Amino acid sequence: MSTGDEPRTAALDVPADPDAVPAPPPGWEADVVAADGGTVHLRPITPEDADGIVGLMERSSDQTRYYRFFGPMKRLSDRDLHRFTHVDHDNRVAFVVLLGDELIGVGRYDRYPGTADAEVAFLIEDAHQRRGLGSVLLEHLAAAARERGITTFVAEVLSQNSAMVRVFLDAGYSAERSYEGGVVHLTFPIASTEQALAVTYEREQRSESRSIGRLLTPGSVAIVGASNDESKIGHAVLRHLLDYGFAGPIYPVNPAVRHVRGVPAHASIESIPDDVDLAVLAVPADEVAGVVEACRRKRVRGLVVISGGFGETGPEGRAAERALVASARASGMRVVGPNCLGIVNTDPAVRLNASLAPNVPGRGRVGFFAQSGALGVALLERARGRGIGLSSFVSAGNRADVSGNDMLQYWATDPGTEVVLLHLESFGNPRKFARLARRVGRTKPVVAVKSGRHVSMTPGLAGTSVSVPEQSVAALFASAGVIRVETLAQLFDVGTLLAHQPLPRGDRVAIVGNSTALGVLVADAVLDQGLQLAHPRPVDIGTRSGPEQWRAALQEALDDDGVDAVVAVFLPPLMRGSEVFGRVLRELSVTADKPLVANFLSADGIPPELVVRDEEGMPGRGSVPSFATPERAVMALAKVAEYARWRARPVGRVPELDGVHESAARELVDRVLATSPQGRALDDREAIALLGAYGVPLLDTRRVTDAEQAVRAAEEIGYPVVLKSTAPWLRDRTDLGGIRLDLGDAEAVRSAYAAIPAGDPVIVQQMAAPGVATVVEVLDDPSFGALVSFGVGGVATDLLGDRAYRTLPLTDSDAAELVREPRAWPLLDGYRGTEPVDVPALEDLLLRVARLADDLPEVLGLSLEPVIVGPPRPWHGQRSLVVAGVTVQVGPPTARVEPGPRRMFGPA
Repeated sequence: MSTGDEPRTAALDVPADPDAVPAPPPGWEADVVAADGGTVHLRPITPEDADGIVGLMERSSDQTRYYRFFGPMKRLSDRDLHRFTHVDHDNRVAFVVLLGDELIGVGRYDRYPGTADAEVAFLIEDAHQRRGLGSVLLEHLAAAARERGITTFVAEVLSQNSAMVRVFLDAGYSAERSYEGGVVHLTFPIASTEQALAVTYEREQRSESRSIGRLLTPGSVAIVGASNDESKIGHAVLRHLLDYGFAGPIYPVNPAVRHVRGVPAHASIESIPDDVDLAVLAVPADEVAGVVEACRRKRVRGLVVISGGFGETGPEGRAAERALVASARASGMRVVGPNCLGIVNTDPAVRLNASLAPNVPGRGRVGFFAQSGALGVALLERARGRGIGLSSFVSAGNRADVSGNDMLQYWATDPGTEVVLLHLESFGNPRKFARLARRVGRTKPVVAVKSGRHVSMTPGLAGTSVSVPEQSVAALFASAGVIRVETLAQLFDVGTLLAHQPLPRGDRVAIVGNSTALGVLVADAVLDQGLQLAHPRPVDIGTRSGPEQWRAALQEALDDDGVDAVVAVFLPPLMRGSEVFGRVLRELSVTADKPLVANFLSADGIPPELVVRDEEGMPGRGSVPSFATPERAVMALAKVAEYARWRARPVGRVPELDGVHESAARELVDRVLATSPQGRALDDREAIALLGAYGVPLLDTRRVTDAEQAVRAAEEIGYPVVLKSTAPWLRDRTDLGGIRLDLGDAEAVRSAYAAIPAGDPVIVQQMAAPGVATVVEVLDDPSFGALVSFGVGGVATDLLGDRAYRTLPLTDSDAAELVREPRAWPLLDGYRGTEPVDVPALEDLLLRVARLADDLPEVLGLSLEPVIVGPPRPWHGQRSLVVAGVTVQVGPPTARVEPGPRRMFGPA
């Protein structure tokens, strides 16, 4: 796959110093997942790549060279080779693609002198064409070009080279085409549009999904470090592979023995005569690097590194871990681990248990990701005991490469996975997690338990993780529709319900049982969890009723259009005969279109009486989950109902806003940072100008330093006015005398000025109409960007932390939820007969502030306090919402910003 013709490139002039090569900008180097799931390394070209370019030319076919150079060029001249490898990383940029030490592709752009246009061209080795490398190069070249002020790419492609024409046309850009003399001339703007971004994300999903598929569906497995010593992990992994019945050949690797558990052993992985798809490493940490190099030569496709002794041991171990992953990725391999439990695929066609878990759950529809290797065995045993069947399981350990994000990409399109369970200790790329979880959650529920809410992350994750504050985690999960639970028990409670029962259409719960006491407990739990009782009291059939009365009561509840879910309570004084009552539950559940959960004999999981067997003999759809206590049953139901509401709501859109002048705001921020590179707080004039550029309604404000200035300012603004101290400890504090309200004349202004503690400037401001004081803030999270916060103002609200948070970008649906989420929402909605405030005005303000934060990542903090909002005021000249106070902090952006060209997070 190739395009262009070097003699036809845009700028053939050779630099004055032909050997001068500036350093490339930081951040241009990346590991990338190719379309087939393998990995490659991409970096800017260097003069040392001359031999690699020569080798690439020699390995390329006559047709590929003809497509690239428009002629039968066998090799580049010394002058052209020099020009190929000596670029300025500005007007002339080139990236090379490496697999191990071999250069397999190159892409470049050359700017047309004095323009914002550049010609782009690629050369990909024949053996690596159709791996999507041309698209990857185009993404990285376009990103580099945008940094350098280039807006348009031009490409000339021979009409026979349809594959390369398709690369450009499928990139998501709007290309203009012309045809002359057998050459297709393409011109396209390279702005990062929504369409181009969608194409990038779709390719990323396919590539990363395939890379995980290669790990979970190997045709053959080698266990390096396999042992006959039952105390060694290499023995355990081999035994579990054999016992579980892996469908392909298994190759123990141990140079000291001829057989391991009766299977012929090999001295090294390279001595195995056949191909090896997956290598499981169970050797000491100091031997891993050598094994990885041997796997590279063997062309192994993926690694599971169970060995410990890496990032969890400290800085030296983290350095070894980074080297391990960099070496594996550069050789086309993904890595699970190190210090992990392993991986499991229950597909009958694969039957892979490459883990330390002796017993794994049967085949099911739940994908399970856990970071902790040590906890993994217990988690799998818990799932097995609950009757939760798994589609696949990955324990990532130190998560040096494969992460929860990769698994979300895989499970998004895996037909065998309907529910995703995540045990997370940290985030590697939180912003990407939010994007992926939101996408997956629209069709498959994602349930997560996040540990480390009160203590720091484990040492093994420090090198590949970022610390995310609790409020940010909550906002991230809420925005993405992730079902957050607090404990592992809740993780399995919710997972069991989702795997076997339908989603509720609402939050009205009916209770049917044979115990009044338990029924009342369930009713209390329903109301405690924010659900509604479908009936005034639980239905109690009594302990003497038989299965037909039980069936009739349950059927009536399930048939009731006013019921969205049913909790069945069955606890007879004698256990004999319970099977027939369980059969009634099971039979009704199979045909019900609403969830049915039970407190059945106080059993946990899915007792045999409530199991509906699928084709694998596992509990299938229609099985009825039972919970040991009614409170747990209702908690799980409440979590699922909340998710169902999120999933049913409109996806939302980021609306167009009138009155936004992004360029004016950008100029202001750039001007401030030009004189204060480390950042600073904006003064009142700058803050007002910044907010005004986004159409934020501000009260007329003046800053003064004496009483007579205050009087003049008040007369300019018009009475009545407000005086406010600018001292941080007095600002917005009426109780401490920092604010004087409703000043109607000059004498009142003089008196108020004299009463405000001296020493700081005073603000004179237009008096706002009566309303409710609210607070809108933007908080910068260094790990993934800005959060928008909203709450009702007041000391009590501040003390209770009654704030709602959402991540960017903010949709209209997010803004509506943000306003209504605080517990103080009734104060805005007509509490005790007051007139409701103008909620659409609040939503519009949130969208404007979010747009500002998204456009300007240099805004590290923004506080609008108070925002006074009153009832809608349709009469002329009156505003229902005004901002009475603003503070803004700007500085160099801190967040790991998406989007960008595809790259793998981690060592690169």
